[in-house]
Amino acid sequence: MIPSVSTNKTGMRMLPHNIEAEQSLLGAILISNEYYESVCDILLPIYFAASVNGKVYEAISNLISRGLVADPITLRAYFEKNDELKNIGGGAYLIQLVNSVVSTSGVEDYARVIRDMYLRRQLMLMADDISHKASTFDLDVDVLNQVEEAEARLYELSIADKRTGPELFSKSLVSTMEILNLAYKNKGKINGVTTGFIDLNDKLGGLSRSDLIILAGRPSMGKTALATNIAFNAAMAHCNKVDGGGIALFFSLEMSKEQLVTRILSQQSALPSEKIRLGDLREDEFVKLLESSQKITDLPLYIDDTPALSISTLRSRARKLQRQCGLDIIIVDYLQLLHGNLDKKNENRVQEISEITRTLKTIAKELNVPVLALSQLSRAVESREDKRPQLSDLRESGSIEQDADIVAFVYREEYYESRREPSDPEEHRKWRIKMATLTGLAEVIVAKQRHGSIGTIKMFFDGRYTKFDDLAESREQNFEKKVTE
Repeated sequence: MIPSVSTNKTGMRMLPHNIEAEQSLLGAILISNEYYESVCDILLPIYFAASVNGKVYEAISNLISRGLVADPITLRAYFEKNDELKNIGGGAYLIQLVNSVVSTSGVEDYARVIRDMYLRRQLMLMADDISHKASTFDLDVDVLNQVEEAEARLYELSIADKRTGPELFSKSLVSTMEILNLAYKNKGKINGVTTGFIDLNDKLGGLSRSDLIILAGRPSMGKTALATNIAFNAAMAHCNKVDGGGIALFFSLEMSKEQLVTRILSQQSALPSEKIRLGDLREDEFVKLLESSQKITDLPLYIDDTPALSISTLRSRARKLQRQCGLDIIIVDYLQLLHGNLDKKNENRVQEISEITRTLKTIAKELNVPVLALSQLSRAVESREDKRPQLSDLRESGSIEQDADIVAFVYREEYYESRREPSDPEEHRKWRIKMATLTGLAEVIVAKQRHGSIGTIKMFFDGRYTKFDDLAESREQNFEKKVTE
């Protein structure tokens, strides 16, 4: 007896299927369970068009996973307990499966045919569902959300057959040695996406693909400025065909794209961003601004300034850009402004942040790009004498520290000291000397790094242009000189 195959929801057409391939595959496994090992990473029970065949495959999987033999005899008891299996002939159907085998040499080919038929069925059902939703007008449903949902479903379907299983150490060793050999040949160079800063690259080795990097700090420390600098540096290196360059995607949930571009123009033209914003420029300065804009017009830096973005939408847009144009690094400013799954209305904010950080790490691995996410810190920093951030200051969720491969903090003592100006003349003199040593000095504190050491990198920060730079030795010497005066 041939098991029935379900039609689509309208019942008007038969969905793609190949019952003969399903029966031949199951029969081959029943003859020799060794064939199961060659198809178990290709097939799932839901891939079978005939549900009864899916149930047989599931029963075979259960028996083999328990170390038992799966054949018509051991499966007979399972058939007797299942009404659907009993209705098609019970044990006789198992014998029919064994007798249906023409050749056992094509088992893997049968598995791929079954999988391909499943994907075709899903595409047709998905198309019907998308068409039905699109034709149903609901004022509470945003059509753009439907587009994003459809894209996400298509992507999930496209990776349905890319599941990986255990890999022998020798094979993993070969791929690892290829990476290490490349690192050896690139001695002195970075192995990930460049930050554009020598000392930061030396400390991190660049931003490694599949890593989640958290860059945190209190307001006005320069988080966004540093992230913008990194995005620009990576994109510019890509333009100039320099090692470590890459196509960058910047999700700016706080600032508009015009504000970000203004900052970049300020850095490149050496004109204060405030003067650019207000249009307070001389003619020669405006010409300089135009020249700077022309030099960076082809920069492979994409900016998405959609407010109140959901993590699922972010993921969908990153996938789309990678598929269409390529993608090497994602920057998120900042993660507390993202929304988790809006359907989970009973979740609190800590659970939502945990979901967001887990998903960001998943995106990094899935797209094989570094994800640099900015994060706010709790107010606890302000209550301490030493206001250098600590891991415990990460706001709203310990999962940020847990999920991140690297956690770094931006700290500028100048910001705090400038607000402590004393009135006493002698104290004011000491304060001026201290301020001279702190002006323009910033610290990037690497508090966690899975594949490297922790420590502090001193950097130069120019507030006029919201620009970070490597701290020159001459400037460090100048600081030391002022301290001793």
